[in-house]
Amino acid sequence: MLLNKIKQLSQDFFYETVANRRHIHRHPELSFAEEKTAAYISKKLTEYAIPHQGNIGGHGLIGIIGKANKNDKCIALRADFDALPIQETNTHDFVSLNAGVMHACGHDAHTSMLLSAARILKQLENQIEGQIKLVFQPAEEKLPGGALGIIKDGGLKNPDAQRIVGQHVFPGLEVGYIGFREGAYMASADEITIRVKGKGGHGAMPNQINDSVLAAAQLIVNLQQIVSRLAPPIVPSVLSFGKVIAEGAFNIIPDEVFIQGTLRTFDETWRAAAKKHIHRIAQATAQAFDLKIEVFIEDGYPFVMNDPETTKIAKQAAIEYLGEEKVVDLDQRMTAEDFAWYSQLLPATFYRIGTANASKGIVSNLHTSTFDIDEQSLLIGPGLMAWIAVEQLKKL
Repeated sequence: MLLNKIKQLSQDFFYETVANRRHIHRHPELSFAEEKTAAYISKKLTEYAIPHQGNIGGHGLIGIIGKANKNDKCIALRADFDALPIQETNTHDFVSLNAGVMHACGHDAHTSMLLSAARILKQLENQIEGQIKLVFQPAEEKLPGGALGIIKDGGLKNPDAQRIVGQHVFPGLEVGYIGFREGAYMASADEITIRVKGKGGHGAMPNQINDSVLAAAQLIVNLQQIVSRLAPPIVPSVLSFGKVIAEGAFNIIPDEVFIQGTLRTFDETWRAAAKKHIHRIAQATAQAFDLKIEVFIEDGYPFVMNDPETTKIAKQAAIEYLGEEKVVDLDQRMTAEDFAWYSQLLPATFYRIGTANASKGIVSNLHTSTFDIDEQSLLIGPGLMAWIAVEQLKKL
């Protein structure tokens, strides 16, 4: 039975999956600078006799498994491999060797699991009904996102992928569990930069200045009305500001205040309207305080849309692989992912693999200096991804 063969191969390749993960973890590279990581992936694909191309969408790689058939069946599997500008504080023996750079979002695990899934599928190539495209993607963590580059460079073409599947580690689930959600899953994300430009001066003589600090504070408060009063109540929305710089002092009001924040939602029409409201409220606030406010909004990722049919197939495959009690439903998340670009282009599913283990103290959140995974998840992930790929092809 093919399912049992896949499970056995996932177990057989477990130690190499771990070794690949640890190598990538030791040598993290930031978004758009993943040259050595890409070379390592290429070396492994060559070792596994998997044909592939590099330099797709930057340092991305595209591999192919299976042979073309009269039905032109093709699905894609995606993993990202860039790291974050975080100084690792873990103490295991494979910590990052690159100061200030760390795989704190599990992309090392994603890549090692896809490498082993590819190796499994290659060994079973003659039993696969179609082709599987392997998408090793750079630069997920930084706008405009490596997914967009993969798409623009034709990474999903020739053969044309009809569906795409992504897997992401999740410290919100214990190892051994898998999570799915149909429909809108993760939010769009736009980056907002605002400069409030006034006339600074002595804090004891506010009548002689145009107070940029007060205007900035009022602006942040005013902008909160976009979500509380202008957003459609049934559309989840977040407008948050996490950076405010006012280089004054106890008695000095600066000329300029710098603000940065993020807008997140699940509706493209409302997303566009919200950005117009930001500009409008900024200009009204500037007029009220008789100063200048400049707003720049960098368009980020759209929202992740999990195609219901593709997700149902993947979820059923996970139930067959692990058992129904190990497969759970996920809540929507206001975090963002550039996998969204793929999901807006073709039927997609983006699911979560549990990596936490409270008994081992592996509980840290993503994007933290102590993030880690229970490596038993590396025993599950490759085989599960391979099985989902087989089942997706059957249903095309």
